[in-house]
Amino acid sequence: MSIPSPIARSGETFLTLLPSMANRHGLITGATGTGKTLTLQSIIESFSSLGVPCVVSDIKGDLSGLAQEGGNNPKVSERLMQMGFEPRFESFPVTFWDVWGKNGHPVRTTISDMGPLLLSRLLGLNETQSGVLTLAFKVADDEGLPLLDLKDLRAMVQHVGERSKELSLAYGNVSSASIGAIQRALLSLESQGGENLFGEPMLDIHDLIQTLEGKGVVNLLDATKLMNTPKLYASLLLWLLSELFETLPEAGDLKQPKLLFFFDEAHLLFDGAPDVLIDKIEQVVRLIRSKGVGVFFITQHPGDIPEPVAAQLGNRIAHALRAFTPKDQKALRAAAETMRDNPELDEQTALSELGIGEALVSFLDEKGKPEMTRRALIVPPLSHIGPISSERRSELMGQSIVGDTYDQPLERESAYEILTEQLKQRTTRQMQQESERESAQTRRSTGRSRESAAEALAKSAARAIGSQLGRTIIRGILGSIFKK
Repeated sequence: MSIPSPIARSGETFLTLLPSMANRHGLITGATGTGKTLTLQSIIESFSSLGVPCVVSDIKGDLSGLAQEGGNNPKVSERLMQMGFEPRFESFPVTFWDVWGKNGHPVRTTISDMGPLLLSRLLGLNETQSGVLTLAFKVADDEGLPLLDLKDLRAMVQHVGERSKELSLAYGNVSSASIGAIQRALLSLESQGGENLFGEPMLDIHDLIQTLEGKGVVNLLDATKLMNTPKLYASLLLWLLSELFETLPEAGDLKQPKLLFFFDEAHLLFDGAPDVLIDKIEQVVRLIRSKGVGVFFITQHPGDIPEPVAAQLGNRIAHALRAFTPKDQKALRAAAETMRDNPELDEQTALSELGIGEALVSFLDEKGKPEMTRRALIVPPLSHIGPISSERRSELMGQSIVGDTYDQPLERESAYEILTEQLKQRTTRQMQQESERESAQTRRSTGRSRESAAEALAKSAARAIGSQLGRTIIRGILGSIFKK
């Protein structure tokens, strides 16, 4: 195994994130503009060099610079030499992903794989509406109706609503108000571009775990547009994390992780999340390390992360925090208390004084215990700082080994097509039955008309005959009288 690159330097001490402890997860905090992105870039470079693949969301587009060799920034060269490193710039293998398929290969999942819990969070449903959505999933499973994209789910919810009386006996109450609320939420999600996320081919998690020429491939999810829909962003990353947890086999203690997963703007995952979802996140974070996956959350304040989740994050890097209000000061004290105390360092004061590229660092040692917090300079990235050109991005996408797999969408029969065909068949049968009823009524009506005409003719004939016969008889009688 290669020796990992140092992440920071404190005095004469180099601080290294041990590969064997990277799957014990981590937290990177700091106010906007304090250097979190460059720290993230340096950590990714360090582990990519070891052959560890990474998954990271690119909020501002800056991390695309990983794909291009650095060296065009004299301040970076100066900082490297100041820290005792000879500037040797390099690039790293990057696979670009994008829900909209513009700045990367499309990322898709299916409605079934996302599941009712995450979808309820994504759609903003209350408990009752979430229960109805779960019922729709159950009916789809029981009746063999695949839920792949949004039109499948819309059709399924409508189907459940139309059969509400029948289904209520077997599955529980289905209110028309809940059906309407779900349909409106689905329309809103579609208007935000949510239909791009759902469909096939679905992302194969194993395509995220690849190496190229000895370096781990960096899977870069373009989130510049995705951040406009925060719930969609958070749901997608949580789905990826859940898929890794459910798909990968147990790995035990490894010398280095199979994959590192970086969750930027992590507060979006927890804002307004119900307790059941937070419990699920805590369970995934706690157990996924046994699958060889390390998870790093990046956010402004440590308080953005719920305590059950934060307790799982052993490696800590804290950039400067600003304390302009009493609330900020309280958050600053709380952040200082989350770091392991160093008797020679006032963590709270240091957090308010740190410069750009400077941080408080506490990594886990070989026995899994947090090291004392140190004030340190972060090693700057060796790759390009800032976004690469659109031409270079397009060139790299054209060379990607996964482009042929995901660039073209697939369509197969699913709930929408099945339910549409069933409706068509029911409509055809109803039309045939209606036509047969109308034909029967016409025949009966025609029969009565013919019968009435015959009766009228017979009666007329009888009257005519009767009248003629009567006249003949009368004439005969009168004739006899007159003759007499």
